[in-house]
Amino acid sequence: MTIEKIVEQALQDGYLTPAMEAEVGRICDTAAELSIEEYMALDRLMGALLTGEVVAVPRKQFINVMEELVLTEAISRVAEIESTSDKTLDLGDIAAYALNRLPPLYATTEEGANFQRESARGELSALIADQVQQAISRNLDKPDFYPERQIIQKKTGDNVLSQVSSLLQDHAHKFEPAPKA
Repeated sequence: MTIEKIVEQALQDGYLTPAMEAEVGRICDTAAELSIEEYMALDRLMGALLTGEVVAVPRKQFINVMEELVLTEAISRVAEIESTSDKTLDLGDIAAYALNRLPPLYATTEEGANFQRESARGELSALIADQVQQAISRNLDKPDFYPERQIIQKKTGDNVLSQVSSLLQDHAHKFEPAPKA
């Protein structure tokens, strides 16, 4: 999908979804240079966001309580192993492995999150501990494949306006006309 189509869709719907935002970012990051039409579309999107004509849908209006439960268990186990051996474990890999094998526990309110935490502690604590242990075992046994792997990083700037502004600043210099001599 092109930037122009994404902006048109956002203007039509009145919303800019995280997927649309990510696609605009991907296009801007991979393009050698943006066309004047793409810059104009980004300018229209920025104006629509500033006036409220388009609303950016927040990235996260919910949490997966299982993530915090798995991280708590994994941190505890990894710290124990690392303090008694010369091994270094990848906490992110361990948590991701365990989370992929456990049910998600989503909540949209604090009360819901507390309910999910208490239910999981009562019913799933053994399963969580078992999956974290399996993840640690796999992490300890894995060869060092792909040492050039890049970890997933959060984008800088928490909101769409700052991201679009950053994209324009990064790429707009390419459209400055060269001074005529």
